[in-house]
Amino acid sequence: MVSFHQARLANGLDVIAEINPDAQSTAIGLMAKTGARDETSELSGVSHFLEHMMFKGTTRRTAAQINREFDAMGARNNAFTSNEVTCYWAHVLPEFLPQSLDLLADMMSPALRPEDFDMEKKVILEEIALYLDRPGHVLYEALMQDHFGVHPLAHPVLGTTESVAALQRDQMQGYFEARYGPGNMVLAAAGKMDFDQLLERTRQACDSWRHRQVGRDRPEAKLANHRRHIADPKLKRHYIALMCAGPFAQDERRYAAAVLADVVGDHDGSRLYWALIEPGLADEADFSFYPHDGTGSFFAYASCDPGRRAQVENILIDELRKVAQKGIDEREIRRSVTKIETAAVLQGELPLGRMRSICSRWIYNGDYQPLEEELARLEAVDGRQIHDVLAAFPFEPMTITTLGPP
Repeated sequence: MVSFHQARLANGLDVIAEINPDAQSTAIGLMAKTGARDETSELSGVSHFLEHMMFKGTTRRTAAQINREFDAMGARNNAFTSNEVTCYWAHVLPEFLPQSLDLLADMMSPALRPEDFDMEKKVILEEIALYLDRPGHVLYEALMQDHFGVHPLAHPVLGTTESVAALQRDQMQGYFEARYGPGNMVLAAAGKMDFDQLLERTRQACDSWRHRQVGRDRPEAKLANHRRHIADPKLKRHYIALMCAGPFAQDERRYAAAVLADVVGDHDGSRLYWALIEPGLADEADFSFYPHDGTGSFFAYASCDPGRRAQVENILIDELRKVAQKGIDEREIRRSVTKIETAAVLQGELPLGRMRSICSRWIYNGDYQPLEEELARLEAVDGRQIHDVLAAFPFEPMTITTLGPP
C-alpha cells in the first residue's frame, strides 16, 4: 500500500516521501523555492545560470566525478529552472538511493570556481542566442512581459544577454547563500524505500546546512487590455499569443480551470482544434492553464499563414468569448476529465512523476495530496464549477502579442 511520510530536520529542511513497496525504482529530488521571479534586474538569469553551475563540481567532487557517479548508478538525472522553482533530481534503482542522495546533497554546496563560471557564462550566452532564433520562445517571453508588466513573473528565466554578460561570480554566490537552504527547500522521494533510512541518511548529508529565512514578493498583477505586434521580416509565419487571468496554484478552482482549458484548447478534439486546425486555417492552436504562486493565467497560442492572421485571431477570440458567455456542456467536461485523469495516472505510475508532483505540491501548498484524491477532485468537476471559474475569470482583460512579418 502506498504511504506518505514527512519529517523536518532541526535546521528546518522538510523531508517528504511517498513510499510504494511495489515500485521497482526510486526517484529523489531537491527543490528550491527560487526562480526568475525572485531575481532583481541586475541578477536576471542567475537562477538558471546557477543550475548549470551546480553540475560543475563541489569541494569534494569535480564535474567529471559527478557525471561518472550518476552514470555508474545508471541514473536518469537532470535539473530544471522555472519562474518559481529550481529542482535537481535522480531516478535510480532502490539500492542506489543512498548514493544518489549523497551526490545530490553534495551538489548543493557548489564550488563556483571562477574559471568554471567564466566558461559556463559563454554556454549560457549561446543558449540565449539559440532561443532568440525560436519564434515561439521570443513570443512567449514578450507576452509575459506585456501581460505582467512590473510583476516579477515578467522576468525571463534565461535572463538577457546584457544581464548574464554583466553577472559576476560573487553575485551568484550571494544569491545562492540567500535562497538555497532549509526553510526554502524540500527533499522529496517516491518509489521503493525505507523512510527511516532515508531520513537518517538525509540527516548525515544535510544536518549542517544553514536555515534560510526567505520571503517572496507576491504583488497583485495589474492587468489591462493590451496589444502589441513584433515585426520580423525574416519570418514566413504569423504567431499569435494571448494571455488572461486564471486561478492561482493555491486556489481550489484550479481543477475546474484545468478541465476548462482542455475543453477549449487541447491539441486533439478541443474547440480550437475543430475551429482552426481541422479546417486547415492554423498550423498550431492550443489553450493552456498556468497556476502560479499567488496568481494564475490562461494562455492561448496559434500559428498560421500571414495572409490568414486576422481570420485566425478573430476565430480564436470568438471561441473564447462564446465559452465565457455560454459555458461548456457536460459531455465536454466528462471527456476532458477522462483525458486529464489518464495523463495523471500514466505520469504517476513512475516514481519520478510522483516525486515531482508531491514536491511541487509541498512547495506551493505545504501539504500532500495522494493521486487518488487528485483524481477525485477532477472527477468532481461539473458545470457549476466551470461557471464559477468563468464568472471570476471571463478571459478579460486580454493581452495579445503577435510576431511575424510587418
